[in-house]
Amino acid sequence: MRGRYLIGGAVAAVGAAALVAAGLPSGAEDPAQARTLPPGTARVTKQTFVDTQSVDGELGYGDATQRKARLSGTVTALAASGSTVSRGRALYRIDNDPVVLLYGTLPAYRTLSPGDEGRDVKQFEANLWALGYRGFTVDKSYTSATADAVRDWQDDLGVPETGRVDPPRIVYAAGKVRVDSRQAAPGDVVQPGAALLSTTGTGRVATVPLEASDARLARKGAAVTVTLPDGKRVKGTITDVETVVTPGEGQQKDTTTFDVTVSGFRSGALDHAAVTVDFTAAKRADVLTVPVAALLALAEGGYGLEVVEGDTSRIVAVRTGMFADGRVEVSGGGITDGTTVGTPS
Repeated sequence: MRGRYLIGGAVAAVGAAALVAAGLPSGAEDPAQARTLPPGTARVTKQTFVDTQSVDGELGYGDATQRKARLSGTVTALAASGSTVSRGRALYRIDNDPVVLLYGTLPAYRTLSPGDEGRDVKQFEANLWALGYRGFTVDKSYTSATADAVRDWQDDLGVPETGRVDPPRIVYAAGKVRVDSRQAAPGDVVQPGAALLSTTGTGRVATVPLEASDARLARKGAAVTVTLPDGKRVKGTITDVETVVTPGEGQQKDTTTFDVTVSGFRSGALDHAAVTVDFTAAKRADVLTVPVAALLALAEGGYGLEVVEGDTSRIVAVRTGMFADGRVEVSGGGITDGTTVGTPS
């Protein structure tokens, strides 16, 4: 009977592959009869089964967004690298006039003036209100009252008081930004489209590359655990999953990978470091499990377990579920918590 477990033992190392045939029709079980007992035994255990995987990642501030000039002129000031710029502050100055950061997801794409309506109007008015300028209603209509508030804002900025909002004079971002690097310097003469600086968010994130075979791990909103260089483990959340397609060279096929962003955790004083991220692909509560090595392959397909009862044993067909940590979820007639099954050793 030792031979029937040799391939079963290999399964423990490589998963549910190439198991030895037990020669029992699917769904059937041998009548209890005396037979040579297996070399070893294990208990069927009820447990919460968790499929986890650890992947190396990098701690930082995430992908940088390049900010380009939309005006021609001389760069007279740029926010410093590593600095944080908040709503209403200048990211840079062209001909000494500020280009101001505002919060929003819709880029500035048109000049706003009285009579204009739309979501971009409401986004701008919400910023104006947050900066302390009043006398208008935050809605989708740019009214004369809005224009009056804009003139007050422009006066405080030291720019011409036109009552209009020109797209090149503002930059929208989701929130505060951190200046990651500068691509220009004061004194540079630039044209529209010239790269000036790159920004990131202000919160630290972990960025993890995943192979296409690990796509099951890349679930936006899923909880993960981040292990920092000092060994501290902190909880985080997957906040972004970006699909990256790399063209193949020559006759090679394109390859697909996933860049996963994890945020919502504290990393102390660390800015950049290597981290490990533990993903949970699946979780099953109160399921019956056995060592993978206990599985036997039935002749016509499917799996079975050798149930040991005293000095006899019988083969019972089972259904398999999730594999994790050398164990496998099983179910079938007569299989209960505490059942003794045969193993290779």
